[in-house]
Amino acid sequence: MFSNRLKQQWAEGRAAINGWLSIGNPFTAEIMAAQGYDSVTIDAQHGALDYSAVLPMLQAMRASGVTPLVRVPWREPGAVMKALDAGAQGIICPMVNSAAEAAEFVSYTRYPPHGQRSFGPTRAAFAYGSYGVAANDEVLALAMIETQQGMDNLEQIAATPGLDGIYIGPADLTLGTQNGRLAPGFDREEPEIVALIQRILAACKENGIRACLHCGSPEYAAKAVGWGFDLTTVGGDTRLLAAAASASVAKWRDLTGAAPASATKGVY
Repeated sequence: MFSNRLKQQWAEGRAAINGWLSIGNPFTAEIMAAQGYDSVTIDAQHGALDYSAVLPMLQAMRASGVTPLVRVPWREPGAVMKALDAGAQGIICPMVNSAAEAAEFVSYTRYPPHGQRSFGPTRAAFAYGSYGVAANDEVLALAMIETQQGMDNLEQIAATPGLDGIYIGPADLTLGTQNGRLAPGFDREEPEIVALIQRILAACKENGIRACLHCGSPEYAAKAVGWGFDLTTVGGDTRLLAAAASASVAKWRDLTGAAPASATKGVY
């Protein structure tokens, strides 16, 4: 039976850094998992991938010992249970708007008598050995609050039995509460959005669950840890690849003085 290292780390009072995978490729997953993250999340909601990519990505991350998480596309039992059966040690569920929805989500992650997860850990049983009801104590259920309705029901959601934490996506939180007044994005500095983020943090602390925040930079993530967040995501494969490639090209052009080639017209 596996032991969730992320839960152990939190029990020791240590904050965690989470990586993010949006490219459906096991080699990319293997590279990211080897860089020192405490956990790495496969984004099956907005990532360029589906279940046929999720499973080999989980396999590729195993050697690193990193805690593998999956953000599922929706609060749908099949998606949640299949990700867990593939070896995910935690699920991030988007768009949780009420305590009833949170309880429903939690039930998908737990075997009876604590939930309604169906038994069939096809890969998990091979990856972790003995795998049964004891998994209830190791698998993480993290809900995302991203709408005004979710904020209105925040305290009830945070008090849901079995919920391990709340994961904040600042882009959707901004979209869902500001009616288009502010553009989506990470690392929010607007007082009204910071207030929402810290309100969610306070609700998590009040209910003894973990607070997690998606960040765009190490600096903002460090600030969030200073506020009391238990996990911060810093960048992801697509953004890191683009940033490193852009910096490398810019440095080369600066050193060589070579201007970018003019855009060429297509054959049509």
